[in-house]
Amino acid sequence: MRRTVAVVAALVLLAEAVGIVVLNGIMARFVTGQNMSLDGLDPALMADATWGLGIGSGLFLAGCAAVLLPMGIRDRAPGRFGRILLVVCAVVHGVLGALTVGLVGWSAFAAMMVVLALVVLPLVAYGPRVPAEPAEPADAVETGPAAGPATA
Repeated sequence: MRRTVAVVAALVLLAEAVGIVVLNGIMARFVTGQNMSLDGLDPALMADATWGLGIGSGLFLAGCAAVLLPMGIRDRAPGRFGRILLVVCAVVHGVLGALTVGLVGWSAFAAMMVVLALVVLPLVAYGPRVPAEPAEPADAVETGPAAGPATA
């Protein structure tokens, strides 16, 4: 099941990356079309910054998907950098989910929490393996001193 969840999470993050870039592109078009200044800021600079934020966010989400997809295909845990990237992605989705409750509504919050769960579940499922203690054979013979009170 963990392989399927990792692949689905990668696909969801890729779709989210495309959506973020498109949404920021639309906002940049609005800023350019209105040609208004905000406290003396150049409208072209604001449009470029919006594009930059969209592309940067899209690349971040695509990078997270690039970590999750091999996890699902190869069934291996990510390295240290991949694990840190996914933890940061989970934290960002948690904070954005908390913000969407007040700004957008509960349905958007639920969608953000589903994505958060899809990112966290592979992290937990591919957690560090704790080596098991070697089991002693049943016919092991003690080689130490006999247990009992010491005689003087």
